Amino acid sequence: MQADWPDAIDRARKHAPFLARGLERLPEIAALLQQGRGEDALHLARAAGEIRDVATDDVGVILRRERLAHAVVLAIGDLAGAFPVDRVMRELSSLADRALDAAISAAIARRVPGTAPAGFIALALGKHGACELNYSSDIDPILLFDPELLPRRERDEPGEAAQRYARDIVQMLASNTAEGYVFRVDLRLRPASEVSPLAISLGAALTHYESSALTWERAAFIRARACSGDVEGGEAFLAAIRPFVWRRSLDFGAIEEIGRLTARIRANYKGPKQPGPGFNLKHGRGGIREVEFFAQTHQLIHGGRDPSLRMRGTRPALDALAAAGLISAEDASVVGNAYDRLRVLEHRLQMVADQQTHALPSGEALDNVAQFEGLAGGAALVAQVAELTEAVGQRFDRLIDAGGASSHAGAAAPAGLPGQLEQLGFADPAALASRIEGWTDGHIRALRSPAACKAFDAILPDVLQALADAPDPERALLRWEAMLAGAPSAINLFRLLEARPGLLDQLVKVLTLAQPLADELGRRPELLDALIDRSALDLPGSVADLANAMSRKEDDDDYERRLDRIRVVTSEKRFALGVQLIEAAHDPLEIGAALSRLAEAALCVAATAAREEFVKVHGTVAGSELMVLGLGRLGGGVLTHASDLDIIFLFTGTHEGESDGGRDGGRPLGATLYFNRLAQRVSGALSVPTAEGALYEVDTRLRPQGKQGPLAVSLDSFARYQQESAWTWEHMALTRARPLFGSPDACARLSGIIADVLQTPRDATSLREDVLQMRADMARHKPAKGPLDAKLSRGGLVDLEFLVHYLQLRDRTALTPHLGEAVAGLVDAGLVPQSLVAAHDLMTRMLVATRLLAPDLALPAPASARVLAAACGCSDGPGLLRAFADARAQVADIWSTVLDSKLESE
Repeated sequence: MQADWPDAIDRARKHAPFLARGLERLPEIAALLQQGRGEDALHLARAAGEIRDVATDDVGVILRRERLAHAVVLAIGDLAGAFPVDRVMRELSSLADRALDAAISAAIARRVPGTAPAGFIALALGKHGACELNYSSDIDPILLFDPELLPRRERDEPGEAAQRYARDIVQMLASNTAEGYVFRVDLRLRPASEVSPLAISLGAALTHYESSALTWERAAFIRARACSGDVEGGEAFLAAIRPFVWRRSLDFGAIEEIGRLTARIRANYKGPKQPGPGFNLKHGRGGIREVEFFAQTHQLIHGGRDPSLRMRGTRPALDALAAAGLISAEDASVVGNAYDRLRVLEHRLQMVADQQTHALPSGEALDNVAQFEGLAGGAALVAQVAELTEAVGQRFDRLIDAGGASSHAGAAAPAGLPGQLEQLGFADPAALASRIEGWTDGHIRALRSPAACKAFDAILPDVLQALADAPDPERALLRWEAMLAGAPSAINLFRLLEARPGLLDQLVKVLTLAQPLADELGRRPELLDALIDRSALDLPGSVADLANAMSRKEDDDDYERRLDRIRVVTSEKRFALGVQLIEAAHDPLEIGAALSRLAEAALCVAATAAREEFVKVHGTVAGSELMVLGLGRLGGGVLTHASDLDIIFLFTGTHEGESDGGRDGGRPLGATLYFNRLAQRVSGALSVPTAEGALYEVDTRLRPQGKQGPLAVSLDSFARYQQESAWTWEHMALTRARPLFGSPDACARLSGIIADVLQTPRDATSLREDVLQMRADMARHKPAKGPLDAKLSRGGLVDLEFLVHYLQLRDRTALTPHLGEAVAGLVDAGLVPQSLVAAHDLMTRMLVATRLLAPDLALPAPASARVLAAACGCSDGPGLLRAFADARAQVADIWSTVLDSKLESE
């Protein structure tokens, strides 16, 4: 739409007395606007303090003139359709930054001429911090000072000087003179505003935010930025309090408070409930405040774990939430578009008389605002507001419902805890009641504090009901107790379960069905945080998506923090995948593939971080790089929850190279030593526990010469070893090999080496003898561990793998590292029957599922057996055992046919 400047000026003069006066006072700017030269007018507005007839060095006068000029230019540009609402808000916020900076400098210069405003900081909060100031907005800064740096007279104490500067700044900006005002200044967002001075020392502010700040203060700092004065000092302060604002672990006491805050927004609004005269565009249902809080609530809950959500602006925050899957794209669009339109209408209300108003007027004044906006009349304006606010209000309703208090079991408990347990059907309720009461006697660390006990008491009725409803109540209760006993802290877990009672069902399933997940949850109760996201039961995305989530960095991230983040994301995703398996949300084959993508992403991010840290000390070796080759189940793209990582470290280039020493002055290393030490660093990044726990066990025994060989070898050495010295079992392992880390060119070269080795013609008789001998030796040393051992049982996955790899090497066909695809390729080649596909799929599902549901590989309790059977496509435990026996028989038959040898029975 083309801008219509004359029409905008005409509407301003007819409907907005403030703008009409401004146009008369600023004829040069008015002329530029009439010609449609909006950018030139805006440039002139920035110098408006210098274009009056009377020159002045009074900063207050200059700022007031600049503010009036901006108000006129931005309003006409907005009305003309030349300046969109986000441009108007940004320009107003930039003006506030400059005005506050000029006032700080002037206040200090009056007392200490010739000094810079070092040590005096203005933080912008609210709409100012988000660069979303409205047309007639006040600003809500927090003023801080550093006693060591603040310029002052010798006789002034730092605190006294800072208060004097603060008073001068407020008076310079907010007092209403013949020239008007600059910005109204509201300092009530400072810590303990009812008793604290106007400017707070950095030390006092840090102490407040680290120890006694409230949830609403966290919300305020979502949009905070250092805007004026000592900006560098302000940015350092914001970095210091970042852990206060963005909690790494969800604080469910804070979530409960957020729920109260959201409800309070509605409760405190006393104006008309429906759009019409008197309805408040900011505070009314579905208004501007609800849009902002809709975004900020989700940011507070999830932003500690996902830095991509830490956006100051409302629209960027909504878009980030949608990209993270926390709200729908439709909600982000509808709420965001409503926000923009409501801000435009808010501006129209304020442009009429330069008043900080948000309420729709009545009668002729309502018609005037509507016509000012270009609408037919007040009824059309009210109808538009009603449509916008209803769309927002419906979504805010859901937010309040989600944040509301949980509803506990409605039935009253009879005669204390023993009676309640009897009613719930527990055996020996008196003994169990005594045991439960003993949980809070101090021997369980997580239940020692009064706050933890209070939070636990609040959820106990629901917990007992959920445990009683579990398929195996006694087992669930024992694992609940074990989880409590092992947890270093559980107060957030208790508050989470109170705030999200639906999670109890999932928790009880974990406790009842999956001992490994229950054990992990006992060590890290915060893992349950991941289940509150709407995407908790969705499969994770690509390796690139996962790597991006693991590698998001904050400005002050060091190496340890980067490793911690890999572990946090990996453990959360791995736990969520376990819950997905229990919930039968996805096929175990898909779960296994997702676990492999997760491990590959963790490997790549850890290797990148380790390499970058290593390069700081030892530099790089020109023309060389580290590579990682995945083998086994990692190479084949299907892992379990118990898998380690089979990898080989390689490097390009020659042994003769040397590193350049690094920027930190480290000594150069020869290429072999360099890449072996780097490989050790990468292996440690993957396997050494940090503050966030362990990640993966790393197995490098498949490298050339095994434990006797160097950890990392050159590509040329690897190729030569594979062609000249490798054993048959090493070539069998190579059929599952896949480059995971390295440049595209290096990975392509490595893939070519592997292809050349696997395409080498072989003597079928010798190959057959090697395969049979190796499998016989393995069977003697590694027998099956239980009736559900899909891997080592004769006719199980190991036999299937040996069979497939034998055919791949003999016939040089179906050479893909993915075992399922290789089986299908052999079927297509007519080398094995179709039944091998089903056998592979069943036993791979069993492998993935038993690691959680039957880790001892014995048939589990009935509840776990039913879930295990269903995951494998069977009706019950006996049916699974029959299907497993049939699959093994299929493998044995094919083994006999292909290898002319009978599998030994167990």
